[in-house]
Formats: sequence, structure tokens, C-alpha cells
Amino acid sequence: QVQLVESGGGLVQAGGSLRLSCAASGRTFSSYGMGWFRQAPGKEREFVAAIGWSGGTTYYADAVKGRFTISRDNAKNTVYLQMNSLKPEDTAVYYCAATQEVMVVSTLDEYDYWGQGTQVTVSS
Repeated sequence: QVQLVESGGGLVQAGGSLRLSCAASGRTFSSYGMGWFRQAPGKEREFVAAIGWSGGTTYYADAVKGRFTISRDNAKNTVYLQMNSLKPEDTAVYYCAATQEVMVVSTLDEYDYWGQGTQVTVSS
């Protein structure tokens, strides 16, 4: 069992930056792949970024590639999402998730545990 708690959301102007954190409970954090997803009002939850258990493999949605960076610190049981050059269309609730899949994956169904989400609002 893994419990996930996101933090770091807030209101930022377009072009600004935010760093989201996701703190995980449990001693087996380093054995899970981690992902970030987001859900805007009236839209389905969508994949943002994922990282393998060691941090050596990452994968991004095209919409955020080059602007967002996912990373993890297994010693701190934490995964991060650095978001730069934010746009109004990045406004959403951001969720972190954990998967037992060995490969880096991007579909919701492949993730086993979810956090409660943190709101990110980008003003124009």
C-alpha cells in the first residue's frame, strides 16, 4: 500500500513556474514507477509525465515536453514536477500516481495508487 500526498500547487501568471511535490508513504517507494496526471474542469484526466523506479527513464506528454521536468528522490520518498513557461491551458488539478509496472507507463488504468490532487491555476 502506498499513500500519496501532493503539494505545491497555486496561482501563477502565464510564463511563470511552479514545482509540485508528491510525498509517498511506505518503505517500498523506490520499487514503484511514478506519474503525474492532470484534470481540467469538464475534461478527462490526462497523462502529463512519468518516471521509472530508478529515475533513469522519463516520459512526457507532447503538450508539456520541454517545459516540465519530472524527477524523484528515493531517499525522501518524493517525486517532483517542475513546471516552467506555464500557460493558461495548464490550469488543472494535478495528481500523482504510483504503478507497479516495470515499464514507464502513461495510461490511467496502469496506475495503482493516487493522491488527492493539487490545484494549479495559470492566469493570462
